[in-house]
Amino acid sequence: MRAPDTGPGTRGTRQIGPYTVVTRLDTGSPAHTPVPEHRFIARSADGDRTVLLSSPLATVDPQRFMAEADTSRYLLGSWVLPAVELAAPGEQAWHARPYLPALPLPIALAVHGGPLPERTVRALAIALAENLAVMHGQNLIHAGVSPSAVLIAADGPRLTCFGAVRAAAPDGVARQEVPGLDPGTLPPEQAAGGQPRPLGDVYALGATLAYAATGYTMPEREELPSALRSLVARCLSRDPAQRPQLSEIIDELAGSDRPDIPAGFGPPTRADALLGPGWLPARLVAAIVHQSASVLAAEVELPVQAQAHPAWPVGSAPSQAPVPHHSH
Repeated sequence: MRAPDTGPGTRGTRQIGPYTVVTRLDTGSPAHTPVPEHRFIARSADGDRTVLLSSPLATVDPQRFMAEADTSRYLLGSWVLPAVELAAPGEQAWHARPYLPALPLPIALAVHGGPLPERTVRALAIALAENLAVMHGQNLIHAGVSPSAVLIAADGPRLTCFGAVRAAAPDGVARQEVPGLDPGTLPPEQAAGGQPRPLGDVYALGATLAYAATGYTMPEREELPSALRSLVARCLSRDPAQRPQLSEIIDELAGSDRPDIPAGFGPPTRADALLGPGWLPARLVAAIVHQSASVLAAEVELPVQAQAHPAWPVGSAPSQAPVPHHSH
């Protein structure tokens, strides 16, 4: 099967706020993979800024969507992408994060041709657990961890889609079949309408790691690498009290690995020990580089294309033009 094209096309001039859409971030994701928001790579009119731009699904209340985006501006940690710019009052709902070349986890599996190596999954697990622990220390619950929420960049993962569960439906409303939410990563207590709590993030993290390791959020135990079986099973306990704490997840997976960071380069994290050269398979590195080069090319070409192509109708999706591949 041909791997999905991870680079953007250069057609179209759809505007969202002050930005021109270059492409959809999730083009190439498996059709059955829920994504809780529309996500684009976009550029400013002067070409100086490239962003990851998000807008709500039609089923999501724009005010709840914007409230979660506003809260996400205060997120701390190395492995999260907070919103840095929000739509003005009365404007179509959107928010923007800094752009970095990255693949949504479902696309990463498609590019790789299957489940990710155990080293990669362990690095993802520790980095995401560390950042969730930082959020919980801020008295914030992510409530949106899922395969689509995890972006794979060259230097490590980035967690997005903050508050997707809260934005999709308020507390007290059943969420089992709400569009955009991944039923495989939705904690049972949140599916029933319960308020998101820290151990719900642990459940969603376990399901996301299972997906990275097997391609399924609820795999058979035997499908998981032996080193992850017990941990993932505990994360996926229906009883929140039986789920591990984030510190336990980090300690169990990191073991004795300690980062070797020169003095003066900031405080190291446990994930740093696993995020060095070779943490990503070569195909993913190549796809990330390809995306970066394609976005740069699109930024150069879009002003010319804008003169030749009318804007998309509001609500339509930009199509992805094929990016030429040069033979060696």
